[in-house]
Amino acid sequence: MKTQIPPLENGDRMNRYEFETRANIPAAPKKLELINGVVFMAAALRYRSHALPHSYIMGWLALYAANTPGVELADNATIRLDTDNEPQPDALLRIETESGGQSKISKDDYIEGAPELIVEIAGSSFSYDLHDKLEVYRRHGVNEYIVWRVYDHQIDWLYLQEGRYISLLPNEIGLIESKTFPGLALALESMLEHNLLDVLAQQQEQLKCESYIEFCRKLKNRDD
Repeated sequence: MKTQIPPLENGDRMNRYEFETRANIPAAPKKLELINGVVFMAAALRYRSHALPHSYIMGWLALYAANTPGVELADNATIRLDTDNEPQPDALLRIETESGGQSKISKDDYIEGAPELIVEIAGSSFSYDLHDKLEVYRRHGVNEYIVWRVYDHQIDWLYLQEGRYISLLPNEIGLIESKTFPGLALALESMLEHNLLDVLAQQQEQLKCESYIEFCRKLKNRDD
């Protein structure tokens, strides 16, 4: 008799290999993560507390990625970090392997290793995005981690420095600037107010800065 693969449930404990086997059956939910050997399944996603801010983040990052050679944007991509951790972040930016990035694409089309920047949309500071997942990302060397705490009306931009995350703060004109991706800058208050037009306008302006132009030059030279 053929053995039936049991469906995944929140809180199940297993390694990555069993997780992938059970996550790839047709009936499995689409948003599944393995964090420290524990299965997490997303609840139904609400419009204002997740779908809408998620779309704004994707629009902002898409503008940057579209203009930057050697940089890729992904939405809800599964990442293989180790045998106990396989998160599926809301958004990520990675430098392509050929351009000196720290992650790669496996033969079966998964990201392996830590991308340079990850974004999560979280309800509040109580979310596991700011606890269990933060520690996993820190341990594996995700350079920058952005968490939009929707109910707290706050965006945290964390930068990995000497093994711990420190907060990046807005400059004198209200922009938070990436330390990994020159020219990537977030108009914080405009994003929190869902003013995507201003977010994109200010991001477009940053693509004219000399540090960004030099960054593109280096990426292109590595790829050549």
